Amino acid sequence: MSRPVVLVLSLLFTLGLGGTALVQSDSTPEAAPDRERGAGPYDRLVIRGATLIDGTGAPPRGPVDIVVQGDSIAQIVAVGAPDGPINEEARPEAGNRELDASGMHVLPGFVDLHAHLGGTAQSTPAEYVLKLWMAHGVTTAREVAAGNGLGWTLRHRKRSAANEITAPRLVVHPALGTDREAPITTPQQARAWVQRMAEAGADGLKFFEAPPDVLKAALQEADAQGLRTAMHHAQPGTPQYDVLDTATWGLTTGEHFYGYPEALYTDRSIQDYPPEYNYQDEEDRFAYAGRMWQQAAAPGSRRWTQVLDSLRALDFTMVPTFGIYEANRDLMRGRRAEWHDTYTLPSLWDFFHPSFENHGSYHYFWSTADEAAWDTHFDRWMQFVQAHKNRGGRVGVGSDSGYIFKLYGFGYVRELELLQEAGFEPLEVIRSATLEGAQALGQADEIGSVEVGKQADLVLVDENPLANLKVLYGTGALRFNKETRSLERAGGVDYTIKDGIVFEAERLLQDVEQMVRTAKEAAGMAPDANLELTQ
Repeated sequence: MSRPVVLVLSLLFTLGLGGTALVQSDSTPEAAPDRERGAGPYDRLVIRGATLIDGTGAPPRGPVDIVVQGDSIAQIVAVGAPDGPINEEARPEAGNRELDASGMHVLPGFVDLHAHLGGTAQSTPAEYVLKLWMAHGVTTAREVAAGNGLGWTLRHRKRSAANEITAPRLVVHPALGTDREAPITTPQQARAWVQRMAEAGADGLKFFEAPPDVLKAALQEADAQGLRTAMHHAQPGTPQYDVLDTATWGLTTGEHFYGYPEALYTDRSIQDYPPEYNYQDEEDRFAYAGRMWQQAAAPGSRRWTQVLDSLRALDFTMVPTFGIYEANRDLMRGRRAEWHDTYTLPSLWDFFHPSFENHGSYHYFWSTADEAAWDTHFDRWMQFVQAHKNRGGRVGVGSDSGYIFKLYGFGYVRELELLQEAGFEPLEVIRSATLEGAQALGQADEIGSVEVGKQADLVLVDENPLANLKVLYGTGALRFNKETRSLERAGGVDYTIKDGIVFEAERLLQDVEQMVRTAKEAAGMAPDANLELTQ
């Protein structure tokens, strides 16, 4: 497969390591504006008559009344039986705000373990990204890489914690080499950098590739500093180490799928690349990444079992981010997702399309064979993640949106659907999106489930997401009304509550829609223009 060679220059930060250079933008996006949406927190907020999906994996129960005092959950009270009379005597006393949640389902706020806060390359303002997350119930986002600069990202974390902006709580994991001009080439330099990131206030660290001794030292120092770690096992590094090595060195979460098949090779030690392969050609990189699992040990084999058992013993968390690669197995689906025309900025739409400069914009002449290979790749990959979960291993939900046709918020919900495709039961999907995400961050004593004493991070939706996860999309799910013989929209998050502050999801989506309309007008397009026609 002959492909044009391109130099990837568009990622948002410098690693200062061997392999592909990742370049930080010269400018940072505009800061998120002061919060205008959301009401509260209240001395006493009472949510009445909801069906509760608490995030622990426990079955739904309801109706319940939930009392929120300030920013935390104070009471959860059963007030009757489904379809039966409400026990008025059991109901908590009135609050200074009440939400009638009869017929609604309430869930914990969602945790996105692999998030990027936009940037100048896509011309995506922070407000745009943050409101799309919140409109889809994401109340915690782990920003992996701090691509807009560590100081900028930490300032947004601080303002979010104070609820000065409309935003999820942010957990910041700068990438190895962030804010450093010289390459990190020794274990001593790596340890010093980790210490500096800890002093700066980072919550954790993100890794791509490094010499093995440098990477091992950084991971061990992070553990010593109490910092959690995430890693994209970039292919230039995996001939020297795989996920078993890094997990043994202390890595806490493995992103995407890289590093896993390499740990499963039994008849080779390096992925089989064709002679003309060039890693800096992103079409090469991603086309052949979709052929990695086919070279690994088969499901159920001795090596397959050994690797899974080892990862489980290490208490390792997988963050598969299935969705960010989905266009590789169905490019048309990714390009024509129904929300693009209304909610995707023209600049982001342009960023998604073939380019020699932009990361993830590599579908120059994507073939049927490429899609078929990725289908097989997904099948093996999903079996592996499912097997990890079935052993009691932790699987978190990460969207990696902002690349490869995945839109913030919408991409998160799609990731939930893909976990169900991988074999997760709906309650397992929700647990991965909530409690297990919080556990991966070391914050399960504060967030991740609806329990008394925890932060009041909640999602209210007027449909049952266990019956159809599509009802969590901002566009809702299509349903045929048999009486009117017409299609209608069902669902969409009604309320996202963070720290006891009540946000109307529809208002947030309206803000985003207006941003898109304004951007289209500025680009000389009709406000309701179909983005497909701009290409």
